[in-house]
Amino acid sequence: MTSRKLEHLDPTAAELRKQGIDVLTVPCDVREPHSVEEMVAKAVATYGRVDGLVNNAAGNFLCPTEELSANGFHSIVQIVLYGSFHRSQAVGRQMIKQGTGGAILSIVTTYAWTGSAYVVPSAVAKAGVLVLMRSLAVEWAKYKIRANAIAPGPFPTEGAWSRLAPPGLGEDMMTKKIPARRFGRHDELANLAAYLMADGSGYVTGEVVTIDGGEWLMGGEFNEFTRYDPQSIAQLMAAMRPKKG
Repeated sequence: MTSRKLEHLDPTAAELRKQGIDVLTVPCDVREPHSVEEMVAKAVATYGRVDGLVNNAAGNFLCPTEELSANGFHSIVQIVLYGSFHRSQAVGRQMIKQGTGGAILSIVTTYAWTGSAYVVPSAVAKAGVLVLMRSLAVEWAKYKIRANAIAPGPFPTEGAWSRLAPPGLGEDMMTKKIPARRFGRHDELANLAAYLMADGSGYVTGEVVTIDGGEWLMGGEFNEFTRYDPQSIAQLMAAMRPKKG
């Protein structure tokens, strides 16, 4: 498992080790190719080979596009698109060198193909990641490397909800636009990811699997905010910004 800071990894690693699972935690900044290469080298040194990669690093925030800074756009695209490319390329090279094949899975979003207001950097980057997976699925099939994606709908987490869920908006109201009338459970997402990484899905490649209770069929994820006037949108987004402590 990798993240920029070990303190983000250690609690989860400790839980897995209690279950008898061998876990290697490696600090890695996915925006930096040399950091990614060091991460892969440590994994190979520990386990002898690499069989799978899950690209799950992401960044996102809500912002009217006319107010978006160049740095804000750049930071999200670097993490999501550049990070996924750096990791996929580094792990892909190792898989090719091993001659054993493998599976690459990237977590995208439904607005990678629908687009969505107020999250342009994320939408652009996630669309790029989806095309990256489909391109690699074709190019690296001869090496027995599969590349797929998952497009999740709302799966509540503290980090994502603090940036993307409007304060004061109850669960009942938020689930009204989801035909299944509920949020996703994390075990459902984990089960899907495990399937796409396993040998049992060996004939699945270049695919994106949506798991959102039918939400994307109802329209872009944040497009509903366009119903409000700019002042209301500004107040809403200001309330969602992390408070400086």
